[in-house]
Amino acid sequence: MEVIFKVAEVVVKDFDSFETALRRFKKKVQDAGLLQEMRKREYYEAPSVRRKKKLLAAIRKERRRQKRENASY
Repeated sequence: MEVIFKVAEVVVKDFDSFETALRRFKKKVQDAGLLQEMRKREYYEAPSVRRKKKLLAAIRKERRRQKRENASY
């Protein structure tokens, strides 16, 4: 199993304020998906549970799509 580390790095220049650097760092973390990945790995989830969640999410997405489609007529 290969482990891949995602790193969000921000170079702070002399004229940058702390708030600016923090905002850029938060944006990079968000773009890299680190928080989402951390929450996903916070607790062990059995493969069967993962499959069931994925299936339920797909069903919800399809229902929303059909609802939007029917509402446009």
